[in-house]
Amino acid sequence: MVVIVTIVLAVIVSLLSCWARANREAKLRRVMIARDRLTLLSVATTHIGNTLEVDTTARELAEAAVPRFADLATVDLADPVLRGEEPVAGWSGGRPPYALRRVAQQSVLEGAPEAVLELGDTPRCPPESVPARVLTSGEPLRAATIESAAELATWLCVPPERAEEPWRRHGVHSGIAVPLRARGITLGVAVFLRHRTEAPFDEDDLLMAQEIAARAAVCVDNARSFTREHRTSLALQRSLLPRRLPQLAAVDVATRYLPADSAMGVGGDWFDVIPLSGARVALVVGDVVGHGVYASATMGRLRSTVRTLADIDLPPDELLTHLDDVVIRLRFETEPDESEREDPSGEFGATCLYAVYDPVSRHCTMARAGHPAPALVRPSGEAEFVDLPAGPPLGLGGLPFESTELDLPEESLLVLYTNGLVESRGRQDPNRSFNDLRQVLAQPAASLEQLCDSVLKTVLAEQPTDDVALLIARTHKLDASHVATWEIPDDPTAVASARDLATSQLAGWGMADAAFTAELVVSELVTNAIRHADGPIQLRLIRERGLICEVSDSTSTSPHLRRARAFDESGRGLFIVARLTERWGTRHRPGGKTIWAELAP
Repeated sequence: MVVIVTIVLAVIVSLLSCWARANREAKLRRVMIARDRLTLLSVATTHIGNTLEVDTTARELAEAAVPRFADLATVDLADPVLRGEEPVAGWSGGRPPYALRRVAQQSVLEGAPEAVLELGDTPRCPPESVPARVLTSGEPLRAATIESAAELATWLCVPPERAEEPWRRHGVHSGIAVPLRARGITLGVAVFLRHRTEAPFDEDDLLMAQEIAARAAVCVDNARSFTREHRTSLALQRSLLPRRLPQLAAVDVATRYLPADSAMGVGGDWFDVIPLSGARVALVVGDVVGHGVYASATMGRLRSTVRTLADIDLPPDELLTHLDDVVIRLRFETEPDESEREDPSGEFGATCLYAVYDPVSRHCTMARAGHPAPALVRPSGEAEFVDLPAGPPLGLGGLPFESTELDLPEESLLVLYTNGLVESRGRQDPNRSFNDLRQVLAQPAASLEQLCDSVLKTVLAEQPTDDVALLIARTHKLDASHVATWEIPDDPTAVASARDLATSQLAGWGMADAAFTAELVVSELVTNAIRHADGPIQLRLIRERGLICEVSDSTSTSPHLRRARAFDESGRGLFIVARLTERWGTRHRPGGKTIWAELAP
């Protein structure tokens, strides 16, 4: 009896021991599973959303899920999401209203062969497919077992024959599909499959997938919003800066623009190349304090103002005076509230450098308003900075600007830039940037484009902390073979002689086809000068891209178009000039004015 009791007790103790061991092991497995899921959540939280790029965020979701949670993860997003747009239509009716795009996929197998589709492919999801059902209902789906290739095809959104290999060779056996939803909007779908992991997905896994997808969807939506804002900002920037520079006989030009905010791509620096009358050209570089959309918008208004003032041929110092008044007015009209400021310093202002080059005389006049002095590289290769009075920054008001005049040898280089190029927070010696700039400009370069790249590479040691605009212009000369000048007597009979001189010159230039139009223009401009002016009259023809006709006299009164009545005997001449030419205008100068007209090439 004692033996039996002993045996029974031993069996009971053994069973209790096995039960306790099994209980400990089960508890340990639960603890390990819980720990793995917490680790997965931690990884998803830290790994997803590190950038503001939609495709990168989707890839981070797939990378976080494999191999900790699934053996294959795919992410398909609606096309509007990739463009930064918001999918406004609902996923109803059994068929998605937008095309899906495979943005990311990650597998434990190299190349993700079990996914069948490639990155960038458009999955064809019929209404009965799992992704389509998930997108339509907005609810996740789980399959503890996938029992055939045909069933797997509904998960992969491929024809059944293309699902044979993933089914037979890789043994995909379980899946979860969850919608990516943020703010009540469905952005796409994520699919998780298992084939190497023996355990199928359970209900807890479904909850985990929903949690990961919810966090990822918020990050994808943030990236989508940023993409939209980024594209809007880039469109604004492209509309404010010149997209194509004019082809001019006076200069060859190369430019570069680098915003400090490389993500947004906008800033307050600008450059411009403005054709002026008489084959001249204006070179402009400016800088609005701060960067961002507000600075960029202000820059656009100032650039438009400079172009308007340039059209009336103001000298550089007078143009900056008028621009100074505009900046003061803008400060009081459009200065944002403290809560709206993008620049916490609260500063408002701008700097500008304006230079006018005449290829006929090789004369250059320039003035600056608080802007860095331009660099000049002579044909010999000697580089120097122009001794140009600094002038006050724009927006102070009441202070004068001074111009500097100099003659430039042909093939000289004028280098205009903003302070972001030479002022770097990482450099202890501010003169080092200027020395580097002078040295790199003195080195020969195959082209202006290559020189721009060399300047940025040499002078900018790191990502700029301020916007950078760079403009390099190589000057040319229009010699005597391109210019013809005559003194015309103040006599009505001289009009016929002026026409003959113009016709003969055009024949010598091989431009006889333009003779008829040029005769009409010259006749009208010379006739007006003889009729309304006193003193010497000068006729000048310039052969550039087309033909420029100029008539100068000693009066300052500008002609203007007017509507001639039916029986008026005059008043139609300038109307004819305006219709026959590409553009025309008046340029005032000391001691008189010049009326000019440009014929199309």
